[in-house]
Amino acid sequence: MSINQLISKIISKSNPTVAGLDPSPSVIPPCILEKHIGEYGCTLKAAAESVLEFNRGIIDALHDIVPAVKPQSAFYEMYGPDGIDALKKTIEYAKLKNLYVIADAKRGDIGSTAEAYAAAYLGKIKIGDTEISPFDADSLTVNAYLGSDGVKPFLDICKDRKKSIFILVKTSNPSSSEFQDLIAGTRTVYRAVAEKASAWGSDLIGEYGYSEVGFVVGATYPGQLMELRRNYQNTFFLVPGYGAQGAKAQDLAVAFDRRGLGAIVNSSRGIIGAWKNTGSKDGSNYTDAAREAAAAMKKDLETYCI
Repeated sequence: MSINQLISKIISKSNPTVAGLDPSPSVIPPCILEKHIGEYGCTLKAAAESVLEFNRGIIDALHDIVPAVKPQSAFYEMYGPDGIDALKKTIEYAKLKNLYVIADAKRGDIGSTAEAYAAAYLGKIKIGDTEISPFDADSLTVNAYLGSDGVKPFLDICKDRKKSIFILVKTSNPSSSEFQDLIAGTRTVYRAVAEKASAWGSDLIGEYGYSEVGFVVGATYPGQLMELRRNYQNTFFLVPGYGAQGAKAQDLAVAFDRRGLGAIVNSSRGIIGAWKNTGSKDGSNYTDAAREAAAAMKKDLETYCI
């Protein structure tokens, strides 16, 4: 099962960290961007090639420290077809380095559209007599707002291809309360989503006791994080919000079970943009800075969480 693979990697590296590969223009080192502009001009191709080189450098620097990476699709789609190609190649390279890949695309729709999203990120499509995996991520973030119709195709892929999904439950952004904290019947909307998501994954539980259907729960809401951990003991959490969004390691201890399992904590800018805090002008030290930041995060989490 997919979630077992993630947990095994976490255990082997004693590190519940996922590095977010969110290569916004502001974190791409000038030394990389200038090189590709020199070759391709001021084009989307130059930007996408810069992203790919940057990501490969980050992956090389981190693959023995972190168990997983999480490319956010928006930072690739913004560069058009060349950016999509960079996303595909980033996923391939991460898997070559034995990293677990969570595609952060927050997809959700109904019917054939949901089936297409599921096939694109987690499954295969058939062209003639050949089956091809377009992105072949290990896991995908999913928006369940459209209900069971929008989630079933992803569940089918989880069952058929040993993949996992993370359902948005209580997200880390400040305005999440506008909808997620509203009362629906006798509980909040986020609890209603959690109840349904837990049921969806009830027959997909692996040897570590966790389901292939996980929750996205923000570290910026430790009270809700504790509540959800207490009530959904078979659900694995993807936890954004550490570092740049303000959450600290001591806030995250409640996300883990007594074995130090049950969650993986994301840091994006805090790792891949660490070079910007070193005083470097061209960013040529970005891999060293990222490695130092990831090692510091691991140590921080070890103190409180595992």
